[in-house]
Amino acid sequence: MKIAYLDMLTGISGDMTLGALIDAGVDVSQLQDELKGLPVSGWQLTAEQVSKAGIQATKATVSLNEHHQGHHHHRDYVELVEIIQSASLPAEVTEQSLAVLRTVAQAEATVHGVPVEKVHFHELAGLDTLIDIVGSVIGFRLLGIEHIYSSALPISHGYVDTAHGRLPVPPPAVAEMLKGVPTFPVDIEGETVTPTGVALVRGLAEQIGIFPPMIVESIGYGAGTMDFPSRPNILRLWVGKPSGVQHEAEDSRLVVDEVVTIEANIDDMNPELQPVVVEKLLEQGALDAWLTPIQMKKGRLAVKVSALAPVQKTETLVEAILTETTSFGVRVNRSQRRCLLRETVMVTTRYGQLPVKVGRIGRQVVTMAPEYEDCRQAAQQHNAPLKVVYAAASAAANQLWREDTEVEEE
Repeated sequence: MKIAYLDMLTGISGDMTLGALIDAGVDVSQLQDELKGLPVSGWQLTAEQVSKAGIQATKATVSLNEHHQGHHHHRDYVELVEIIQSASLPAEVTEQSLAVLRTVAQAEATVHGVPVEKVHFHELAGLDTLIDIVGSVIGFRLLGIEHIYSSALPISHGYVDTAHGRLPVPPPAVAEMLKGVPTFPVDIEGETVTPTGVALVRGLAEQIGIFPPMIVESIGYGAGTMDFPSRPNILRLWVGKPSGVQHEAEDSRLVVDEVVTIEANIDDMNPELQPVVVEKLLEQGALDAWLTPIQMKKGRLAVKVSALAPVQKTETLVEAILTETTSFGVRVNRSQRRCLLRETVMVTTRYGQLPVKVGRIGRQVVTMAPEYEDCRQAAQQHNAPLKVVYAAASAAANQLWREDTEVEEE
């Protein structure tokens, strides 16, 4: 398994992400071949080595033919969704690309006070940005990346010219997407994070914060277009394998990530079919799924279907609810989650080696819990009561906990 960390040395944009991916090992020709699955033409992706404050980086450029350069067609959200959905792309690429696109659409809808379906894209209307989004998703896939992490995002100041006129940095839609996201200030006049860049982070990154435990295999540098006097305008991409040494991240107190809650109220569905909905949602990647009895208008008894999920699973789970239930629509709410740092340790019991989940705040262990399924299997194998096996694993875990505490005190 490979993981990646987006390191915001200055900022992030779509072309910087593409450049960093290419610099980290993605073959430009292979990336172009994959992108040809999009039912659009008139573009070409190139990459060149440039120097940013003495650092070699890759500048990715999506160039358009003369027809597209002179044709500024403002596509709406629905049209861009149809382009991605009709493309010959792997299902995972389609799903993640739609998640990134929807992130921007929701922000634009909030800022302009219109439904998501009515959002017209200006900065994102160009063919080059569509290539940036889908190309970045494909690039991570070509590198074999399964989990993406990101540093906090740098916030600059000043103004930027947009289709809506001269706007403050960060522009309103970008500011909307930055809600709940760790940020830090940089004394730079100009745009350091673009709508596409923030959307890629919000749509793909599982956690935003410190560097993850990693055995580094490659590092890519993606160059931005602008030059800033105080620092090189580059995005650094770290690629490697998880090291499994999470406790070494001393500065980390809790894990911070982004999740969505998807819900639908249903009052006309056969109750016998409802448990299947929960099973399907969990199979499709929900972190949790549940049913809540509710009372709707006219005193109707109903049920609320809810799913908690990673952001990148939004579209899949929305379709699962609409397919498996009688609902005509769902609600999607995004939130930030804080979790204990987790690791799994093996403890020795008379019923064999059993895994125990350990939860920590920083280095301090605050809870331990044996893995239920492993305890159940051990109980069956030894013809012992499950509660006895579970208690044995808990006792061994508590002993390990005490030993670790004594070592720290010494």
